Amino acid sequence: MTHVLSFRPEVEEDAIGGYGWYQEKATGLGDEFLRVFYTCAQEIPRNPFLYRKIYKDFRRTLLRRFPYAIYFRIEDDKVVVFGLFHCARNPVIIQNILRDRQQGGP
Repeated sequence: MTHVLSFRPEVEEDAIGGYGWYQEKATGLGDEFLRVFYTCAQEIPRNPFLYRKIYKDFRRTLLRRFPYAIYFRIEDDKVVVFGLFHCARNPVIIQNILRDRQQGGP
């Protein structure tokens, strides 16, 4: 069963932040970052249970080539992406952000 993929609104801000940082480093690198992100995200619904739980019901997959991770939850027949975070971020901060986003906070 393939799940429906959806994104929390905050994920767009996460992606734009990464895009801007990479685009400043080299022209076109930001575009490559977004391409890799969306390609990776589109792979998740095919078999979301392949990825292990990292925090509560949140699962994670790593982007290829870029040190970022996609955090998502499986909710019925949907895969909901809650965040796109740099892997060097403090895991406690990531957990706090995920908890806030799950509750509909800032």
